[in-house]
Amino acid sequence: MKPADSLVQPGTVKLERLLPGPVERVWAYLVESEKRAKWFAGGEFDLRVGGRVELVFNHDQLSHEKTPPEKKALSGARFEGTIKRLEPMRVLAYTWKWQDDEHLITFELSPRGKDVLLVITHSGLRDRALSASVAGGWDTHSGILADILNGAEPRPFWSTHAKLESEYAARL
Repeated sequence: MKPADSLVQPGTVKLERLLPGPVERVWAYLVESEKRAKWFAGGEFDLRVGGRVELVFNHDQLSHEKTPPEKKALSGARFEGTIKRLEPMRVLAYTWKWQDDEHLITFELSPRGKDVLLVITHSGLRDRALSASVAGGWDTHSGILADILNGAEPRPFWSTHAKLESEYAARL
């Protein structure tokens, strides 16, 4: 991730990660439930503007690391949203209702030779603490995606997230 891009304006974080391509492969990990569940959250997407998004989180299955007792794992938690922008192989944006707020998450893909630049922008964050947690979460999730695409064992979710959340909190 590029730390300088983590907070682009109050309530919005932006992260970049270079992933092994091709773009069609990375796109599949954004839109196909089974593949997305390996690094972020499963759930079905109605792939059209205005289509329904379902996110089903199972953090305890993202890595070999067990959920620490002080954390609340999102196991089987479901959230819904709506697709706002869809440009296959380039852009996917959808809303996601979290607590009482509606967030907008945008994924942008750009080929970079054999690699793909993934840019994740998440807006609708109400405070700095949530911004740090979300930035740490996207950094961790996209790192797990990079591990999977590179054929490596996914990094530990919880300890990685805790470390990154702390680092983002100090920077924001």
